[in-house]
Amino acid sequence: MVGFNFVNLIALIGIFLATLLQTIVGQNCGCAPDLCCSRSRMCGLGEEFCGLNCIEGPCYNVTPVSDTVTFEFFNGIKNGAEGNTCPGMNFYWRGSFLDALKSYPLFGQEGSADDSKREIAAFFAHVTYETGNFCKIEEIDGQSKDYCIEESEKYPCTPGKQYYGRGPFQLSWNFNYGAAGKSIGFDGLNAPETVAKDPIISFKTALWFWMQNAHPLINSDQGFGGTTRAIALECNGEEARINYYKSYCDQFGVSPGDNLTC
Repeated sequence: MVGFNFVNLIALIGIFLATLLQTIVGQNCGCAPDLCCSRSRMCGLGEEFCGLNCIEGPCYNVTPVSDTVTFEFFNGIKNGAEGNTCPGMNFYWRGSFLDALKSYPLFGQEGSADDSKREIAAFFAHVTYETGNFCKIEEIDGQSKDYCIEESEKYPCTPGKQYYGRGPFQLSWNFNYGAAGKSIGFDGLNAPETVAKDPIISFKTALWFWMQNAHPLINSDQGFGGTTRAIALECNGEEARINYYKSYCDQFGVSPGDNLTC
């Protein structure tokens, strides 16, 4: 009996030392400060190194965005719309957002958990304002407005097509439709109406614009005000956007940070 306990003690000590050694090695990968270290102690960037297997360096926030953007949160935005006959009520769905999100793995996944929640709160604050609580799919009276810059050689306007606001961010102008279409994989110039017909592509256009223009700003010195400058012409609707943002931050249990105004 004494021999049995001694053998087990030796085994336990061996396991402890192996685990300790693995921890010490794993936490000293030797990677450059701006690179992630994976569990296999390889250095690099991207999902393979900075995602779920990251143990050191600028690892992504591994809390899934879906844990923050719950059914209750998403539908709570919808419930704020005036009336239940809005065209967006049967167009904007949480599942469509999460499907679109698969193409943008860095959204809400960089920095701390609080940074993630602030980014999600900011994104949906702008979406709430632009769509009227997921009510609008297309800009009101958009067909009467000219959003074509004829001088755009890279993304020339297609005759008969209009590039007024559509989708969660009310994507506008031919150069945005062209660039978004090229990045996402739809014919933005020849079929801009796709943004108002396909909910996944619609959310992708908003995420595309966000990652291009606002993602680097929300958790920087520019704060939420910087994202409003990036999204809203002449800081349109600034007060309402701030109120939505502060409300969502409150729901997520995080402070909104500084520099809220344009």
